Amino acid sequence: MATEETNIMNACMVALSKAGCLVFRNNVGVLPDREGRPIRYGLGTGSSDLIGICADGVFLAVEVKTAAGRVSPAQEAFIAAVRRQGGRAGVARCPDDALRIALP
Repeated sequence: MATEETNIMNACMVALSKAGCLVFRNNVGVLPDREGRPIRYGLGTGSSDLIGICADGVFLAVEVKTAAGRVSPAQEAFIAAVRRQGGRAGVARCPDDALRIALP
């Protein structure tokens, strides 16, 4: 069963795609391989849930949260780093938030 955050994320992906953005789900975590060694996946600790390219070619990072969801310090740092490099990044609690981040 999908969580509320998953539903928000899917709606954000649809809205961003309709607006001409290319977006990908970025799962981040660690799982053991067959020998028990930890395998890290995703862009890295704190990287945003949605990664992509805005319709005008600018890098995009969207952290999706529910209304009550809290952004971690690592997530805040990732968003700040993207913005420092000229990308668009932020927190979306609904599709309209995601569009405000992606559209100039």
